[in-house]
Amino acid sequence: MTASPAATPVAQQDPAGLPVCVAALYRFTPFENPQALRAPLLALCTAHGVKGILLLADEGLNGTIAGDDAGIQAVLAHIRTLPGCTRTEVKFSRAATIPFLRMKVRLKKEIVSMGVDGIDPNRSVGTYVPPEDWNALLRDPDTILIDTRNDYEVAVGTFEGALDPRTKTFREFPQWFRDNREKLLARGSKPRIAMFCTGGIRCEKATAFVKAEGLEDVYHLQGGILKYLETVAPEQSLWRGECFVFDQRVTVRHGLEPGTLELCHACRAPVSAQDKASPLYEPGISCPACHDQWDGTGRTRHAERERQAQLAARRGEPHLGADMAAARARKRRQREDEIRRQHALKHHTNAPDGHAEQGGREDGPQG
Repeated sequence: MTASPAATPVAQQDPAGLPVCVAALYRFTPFENPQALRAPLLALCTAHGVKGILLLADEGLNGTIAGDDAGIQAVLAHIRTLPGCTRTEVKFSRAATIPFLRMKVRLKKEIVSMGVDGIDPNRSVGTYVPPEDWNALLRDPDTILIDTRNDYEVAVGTFEGALDPRTKTFREFPQWFRDNREKLLARGSKPRIAMFCTGGIRCEKATAFVKAEGLEDVYHLQGGILKYLETVAPEQSLWRGECFVFDQRVTVRHGLEPGTLELCHACRAPVSAQDKASPLYEPGISCPACHDQWDGTGRTRHAERERQAQLAARRGEPHLGADMAAARARKRRQREDEIRRQHALKHHTNAPDGHAEQGGREDGPQG
């Protein structure tokens, strides 16, 4: 596997004046016991106020985190002490606020899910192409350019001339390639496959898969779209549109500046100004892409979630969506604890000797 270059240090000064550092990272490296890495990593992120999501698996780690520069530096320094992670690939960008509500470190079977056994980018992978050399590869008439991202990502922006497999998930890519292989290879006299994705990780597996299928002339964009948008000047760029990212920024543009799109809270698809003008768009309930998917129950559920989000916003609190049930459970336990406390105080007041009775309380959360 061709070695990736060492990551650039976190920028200490932000020319745009945005205070939050966002770090997208991944590393394919064998972890003997990823579960043992989880708790220390989560504790460190929490201690430094860093939020985001990190995935751990036997094959390595992947994720995006955000926080102040010192916090990100501390977390990355810890990650680089993990087995095989000294040269972890990192792409940095900036944001006005942390684009995550909480920090999650999850254990997974794969750090990017393809669902094909035996694919190991540490053993075989395509040729890395630096962003500054990418345009020349794309202008070669024998290059077959494939966007390996999901359909809703491609709809927001892609490279000029790229093929869109129209996949809903990355797991669909292997079958799409097998179904279209002969047609693809008939396109050029000396066909070469070039692939790209957001940060590079999906192409690590996609190129490894295509090589396992018997093709050798396979390339991918080093650092992904994010590195290209960071490196290549807009006037020289072959990128068209914006780049979807999996956080509350929704999209980024050249220079990794925050994009212009919002997110449909019903289906999680990006929403443009044109989409918002559609009669099929209802904030938090539906957008043109998903309006026909929801029955009355689904729309009612989305409307209630939107109402709760608006209430949380007016209180200046984050709305945690799927964690609302857990939050309600915590509040219920707090109410039960308060009832027990009041009962204990009442019992203390009524006790003849003036001392509270011992042995009736269980420590720790209940339920």
